[in-house]
Amino acid sequence: MNIAETLNEGLKRGFRVTIPAADLASRIDKAIAEVAPQVRMPGFRPGKVPGNLIRKMHGPALRGEAIKEAVNDGVNKLLADNGLRPAVQPKVDLDPDLAEGKDVTFTVDMEVLPVIEAPKIDGIKLERLTVEADDAAMADALRKLADSQKAFEDAPAKHKAKMGDQVVMDFAGSVDGVAFEGGTGEGMDVELGSGRLIPGFEEQLVGVKTGDEKVLNLTFPSDYGAGNLAGKAAEFKVKVTAVKVAKPVAVDDTLATNLGLENLEKLKEVLKDQVESELNGMTRTHLKRKLLDQLAASHDFAVPPSMVDAEFDQIWAQLEEEAKGDSEATSKLDAEREDYRRIAERRVRLGLLLSEIGQANGVQISQAEMSRLVAQEARRFPGQEQEVAKYFSENAMAAAQLRAPLYEEKVVDFLLGKAEISDRVVSREELQAAIESEDETPGHVHGPDCGHDHDHDHAPVKTKKPAKKAVAAEAVAEEAPVKKPAAKKAKDAEAAPAEAAAEAPAAPAKKARAKKADAA
Repeated sequence: MNIAETLNEGLKRGFRVTIPAADLASRIDKAIAEVAPQVRMPGFRPGKVPGNLIRKMHGPALRGEAIKEAVNDGVNKLLADNGLRPAVQPKVDLDPDLAEGKDVTFTVDMEVLPVIEAPKIDGIKLERLTVEADDAAMADALRKLADSQKAFEDAPAKHKAKMGDQVVMDFAGSVDGVAFEGGTGEGMDVELGSGRLIPGFEEQLVGVKTGDEKVLNLTFPSDYGAGNLAGKAAEFKVKVTAVKVAKPVAVDDTLATNLGLENLEKLKEVLKDQVESELNGMTRTHLKRKLLDQLAASHDFAVPPSMVDAEFDQIWAQLEEEAKGDSEATSKLDAEREDYRRIAERRVRLGLLLSEIGQANGVQISQAEMSRLVAQEARRFPGQEQEVAKYFSENAMAAAQLRAPLYEEKVVDFLLGKAEISDRVVSREELQAAIESEDETPGHVHGPDCGHDHDHDHAPVKTKKPAKKAVAAEAVAEEAPVKKPAAKKAKDAEAAPAEAAAEAPAAPAKKARAKKADAA
C-alpha cells in the first residue's frame, strides 16, 4: 500500500493511497477460503465447491468487500503513521477505474484537530458569589409558592378592579380604524399587574367593574414582535364580563397538604432544599462562566473551519427560526452574521481546549456512569428501553454525545479543584445581575463528531439581543419571551460535549448519527 501526502496546509490534509492489485487479489483469495465451507451448490458436497466457481459466482461482491476493507485499512494506516486526529469524518473518494487486475487508488481529505500546547491551568483565581438561603429568602419562596396556588372568585357587583385582581373581558383592537389579525378575543382573563399585556393596557383597566365598556388608547412597543404593529397607535374596545378577586392562600398546613406533603414543616424542608439547589446552580453558572472566560483569554489556536461552520449553522438556523416573519429582525441578523461566526469559532475553541485538559489529566467517564446515563435516557422512552440501550451500544458518536455533558462538568470540577477560589456573600438580586450583565457569556462548546443536537450551550461568547418573533394571536398581549438564541442559552444550561474532541473516527465508515430523542 502506497500513501502519498498531497496537501498540508494549516489544519487541512490530503493523501493519495494506492492499493496494489496483488493485495486485493490476496484479500479476495482469503475471503473465498473463509466462505467456501458455507457455500452450497447443486452437484457438490457441502464445503467442496471449487474456489474458481465461487469466484465466478460471487467475485464482484467479494471484490467490493475487499476494496472496502482495504480502504478502511488504508485510512487507519495513514492516520496512525502520521499521528493525525481528524476533526470530522475524513472524505474518501475512490478513483472510478476499479477494473479487476488493476491497482485501486483513492484520495483522503480531512481537517485535523490542532495540536494544543499544554493548557495553562495553574494560577487560576476566581471569586465565587454565594447567596444564603436565609429566613428572608425562605419567607419569600413560601409567599411566592402560596401566590402560585391562589384562585380567583367573583368580586362583589360594584367592586372596582385593582392591581392583583383578575379581569375577564372581550376586546376588539384596531389601528387607524382597521381591525388587525389577532386583535380580537372573547373571555380573555388577565391578572392586573402581571405584565402580560402591552404597556398601559392593564393599568387602564384599574377601576373597571363588571359590565363596564371602555376604549383604551395605547401604543405598541417599538420592538413588538409583530413588525406591522410595532410602534403603532392602537384603539381597543373592551367589555368587562367579570372582575374577580384573589382568594388569599395562607402559608399553613393546609397549603402543604394541598401540595401532597404532611405539614408546613415538611413543606419548608422541601422548599429549602429547592431554594438551596437553585442558588447553588446560579453560583456554579457564574463561577463556571468566569473560569471559561479565563481559559479563553489565555489560549488561542487555529480551529477546524468545518467545525466552526457546523456550529455556526446550528446557531444561525435557530436565530432564523426565531426571526421568521419579522423582516426587521431578519435584516438585523444579517448585519450581525460575522459576530455570530466569531461566537461559533470561540465555542469550538473552548470545546477543544476542555477536551485537551480532560485528556491530559485523566478525566474519564466510568462504565458505571455511562450505564446510568443510558438508563436515564432510556427512561424517557417507556417500553423501548432495550432498543435505546442497544442504540447507544452500537453508535459510538451517539454515546459520545450522551456522555459529553457529564464529561465537561467533570473537567470543570477538576479545574475548579485546582483554582484559588475566594467566596463573597451577595444577595440573590446581585448574583442574578452579575449573570445577566456580563458581555461575555458561555455558549455551546463541543468537539468533533459529537452528534450533538446543540441544546446545550456553554462557552464564553458575546451575546446578542434575541431576534423578536411576530405573534399570531392575542395582539393585545405583550409577546412571550422568545427562545434565547444559541449564543445566549448558556445562561441557563452549561454542559458541552468536550470529550468528543478526543474521539476522532478511525475509518471512513459512514458517520453514525444520534437519533433525536425528542422533537426539540
